[in-house]
Amino acid sequence: MTTRSFVIVGAGLAGASAAAALRKRGSDGRIVVIGAESHLPYERPSLSKDYLRGGSDRSALLARSDSFYRDNAIDVRTSVAATDIVPRERVVVLTDGSRVPYDRLLLSTGAAPRRLAVPGGDLPGIHYLRTIEDADSIRAAAATAGYAVVVGGGWIGAEVAASLRQLGHRVTLVAPTSVPLERVLGPEVGAVYRDLHVRHGVELAMGRRIRAVGGRRRVEAVELDDGSRLEADLVVVGIGAVPRMQIAARAGLAVGDGIEVDETLETSVPGIFAAGDAASAWHPAFGRRIRVEHWDNAKRQGAAAAAGMLGEREPYARVPYFFSDQFDLSMEYAGHAPAWNRVVFRGHPASGIFVAFWLNRGRLLAGMNANVEGASKAISALVASRRPVAVDRLVDQCVPLDDIDALTVQSAVARRRWWKDDSKSRIVRDRTAWE
Repeated sequence: MTTRSFVIVGAGLAGASAAAALRKRGSDGRIVVIGAESHLPYERPSLSKDYLRGGSDRSALLARSDSFYRDNAIDVRTSVAATDIVPRERVVVLTDGSRVPYDRLLLSTGAAPRRLAVPGGDLPGIHYLRTIEDADSIRAAAATAGYAVVVGGGWIGAEVAASLRQLGHRVTLVAPTSVPLERVLGPEVGAVYRDLHVRHGVELAMGRRIRAVGGRRRVEAVELDDGSRLEADLVVVGIGAVPRMQIAARAGLAVGDGIEVDETLETSVPGIFAAGDAASAWHPAFGRRIRVEHWDNAKRQGAAAAAGMLGEREPYARVPYFFSDQFDLSMEYAGHAPAWNRVVFRGHPASGIFVAFWLNRGRLLAGMNANVEGASKAISALVASRRPVAVDRLVDQCVPLDDIDALTVQSAVARRRWWKDDSKSRIVRDRTAWE
């Protein structure tokens, strides 16, 4: 190989996956992984769930063991960050003053929690969740807290609220939307999570924003925009994240909602790639840039970026996927639905066992299986097909989810094949509900 030195800035899951994939694909070159945290690369999903509740230890979070990096001659440098890239010299500058040369560079710099910009927003007792230390700090503070307030109705906020409630704490979830997770799931599915949290004792303050945080020396209460006041000696903020792309911008790389990359994950500067939370990647199936802040994307994009770094021009076209566990509801979501005009269900949402589908103009954008095992792969395939779906059959539990021909609109001959007049399927010959 002519490419001998691979440098990976960011020691998260995307970086670890890229390093492992480089070796798996046969690279015998130098591999350096640079990370600001003191830990080896680890997986973050458990931080808001099992790890936060004390159900697992740090070793269970590691993406790979120390021996893996040692055995594969992967140089993981922790507690040091990259400050600058000099593309014309193909060099990365570190905080300790050292300069690391590269032939191919991967930026897997991740994202940072969005900060709470209100009076009192810097008081002790306000926490954010991104790292192992953050989770440890929240758990330790919760042990002596009387009343916890979680700010933000997205995935981090909802999962943290569920975990703190499972630990037995009084919890209020504050969000500007009418139901939790409304921005990504919509009001219909968000209502399922609203009812789930209420049923397990989480107090909800929906349609509300934080106006200020009160306290003399540390958090004592939060004030909402309607003038009401909630007692709180622990506040956890989960109001989104921003991509860490400053180093890319300083180096002259194209940035927008993240570090912009093409379908092979290469940036505007040849030889530099990006993956994970910080990458705004052109998706060939959706015809737009997508930035995904989830475990599966970091893992898969890291491996795909390694292929690009080795000169294998393979488009990254995986359907986005993520999962969440809250109380007794486990879900998987596959697809990308920034906007939709219809939500339909297979099964009954009130039962907690269902599949939800987001559609736009008759095409399936995304699907979510809740407490339904083994459905995510079929949903991904259906989304990837980009074919118009037959809604009546999509919601019919008698039609297998992995039968794409049965679920999508075909020619007149194919449609007749699937027309039925039996009462079980509730599809009759003269029905014209194909969309």
